[in-house]
Amino acid sequence: MIIDDVIPTAVTCLKEESQAILDLIPRIDEKFNKIIDLVYNCKGRFIVTGVGKSGHIGTKIAATLASTGTPSFFVNPLDAYHGDLGMFTSEDVVLAISYSGQTAELLRILPLLIDRKIPIIGMSGNPSSTLAQYSTYHLNIAVKREAGPLNLAPTSSTTATLAMGDAIACALIKKRNFKVSDFALFHPGGALGKKLLARVKDYMISSDLPVTTRETKVCDAMIAISKAKLSIAVVMENTKIVGIITDGDVRRAMQSQKDKFFDLNVEDIMSKSPKLISCDAKLSEAAALLSKYNIHSLVVVDDKGKLVGIIDSINCL
Repeated sequence: MIIDDVIPTAVTCLKEESQAILDLIPRIDEKFNKIIDLVYNCKGRFIVTGVGKSGHIGTKIAATLASTGTPSFFVNPLDAYHGDLGMFTSEDVVLAISYSGQTAELLRILPLLIDRKIPIIGMSGNPSSTLAQYSTYHLNIAVKREAGPLNLAPTSSTTATLAMGDAIACALIKKRNFKVSDFALFHPGGALGKKLLARVKDYMISSDLPVTTRETKVCDAMIAISKAKLSIAVVMENTKIVGIITDGDVRRAMQSQKDKFFDLNVEDIMSKSPKLISCDAKLSEAAALLSKYNIHSLVVVDDKGKLVGIIDSINCL
């Protein structure tokens, strides 16, 4: 096979998987709405279970749900049959996934769940399967064919399963009126959590701050700016902040003043109205100010207006 032959195969795969997702749309009906109501009103956890590829997809679905406001986790049905069934309570709802709907390891635990009156949402490609019959509600994820030359390996079917899981998660996000700030609470270590939850004081630079005075020669102030590697120095008068000087100010002064540059004092080129931010402000506020004024750094002050740090755009990422 020449290398060019694989490109049409890959394109066909993507087209077939895309079509498998589109084919799910007519199946989002009133029954789906009842499923969302069931999960929304669940007082326990939304437990996802499945074997093999379905199990891998189920793990991802559970993770997505858990991170978007629906308490959820994945349980392998083999583990459930050997002790982990104790993790299920009568207040839970179960999502059982099997494309064939006939996976023996999964079916084995379903009567035990039914005996405990635990609602089961079945997800399979066979509405007449045993899984469908056991289910309180069944979601049909049947695909016309598996993507790929052999029509064997789970491709379109796993894509459809994952997409249906995402549809459930997105519907619940809407139902719960789940907000960006809520998402951040579940992702405190991620970039979004950092921006929305962290405080400026947690990320500001607070030691060896570059400080200078009005009377300092600009060429000497350059040393403080360069040493701190912050592209900025704070101009102080006793304990009062009276301005800032940046490496940009220095460059512009060198270009415009030329031979007079070495006679300049900091006061001659400093910005007298520096942008300040409280150390208790959220990092997202700092990022918004930096973007609004198209600047790289903010001077951080405490509740008495005293200099306590500098926050730059890198630390706000």
